[in-house]
Amino acid sequence: MSTIYDFSARGIDGAEQSLDTYRGRVLLVVNVASKCGFTPQYSGLETLYRSYRDDGLAVLGFPCDQFGHQEPGDEAEIRDFCSMQYDITFPLYAKIEVNGSGAHPLYRWLKGEKPGVFGTEGIKWNFTKFLVGRDGRVIKRYAPTDTPESLKEDIEKALSAPV
Repeated sequence: MSTIYDFSARGIDGAEQSLDTYRGRVLLVVNVASKCGFTPQYSGLETLYRSYRDDGLAVLGFPCDQFGHQEPGDEAEIRDFCSMQYDITFPLYAKIEVNGSGAHPLYRWLKGEKPGVFGTEGIKWNFTKFLVGRDGRVIKRYAPTDTPESLKEDIEKALSAPV
């Protein structure tokens, strides 16, 4: 059986990174976009990261341009936007696809582990979130409309769970 630690992804800086780097941490994996109505959620995601990182939380942002062309920039533009507009310090990755034949293997796995409403696997929009426990397994999937602030109780529960 797979865990998130079996995957790797290209960082926003272009270097391939094994997600095993996060072994033992609670992860919030989010497909993000810079020109979306949900883009202000970056602030809440950063607040969660800063509030809980010392307790073992990592937020991982995966830019995606599959929804309304709302992430048109290249990696440098995305990084600069996130830094200047939202002071993002959590890890960002290179732009990926989350649906279709070109979907990143991580997202194929995440969707298979926690399908959405009515069992559909497809990501419906930007800022869909997956909470992953310290054991590398998906705990829960959240809709784009679920705000970062609304996840606090689940994150605290995951952080306090035995490994």
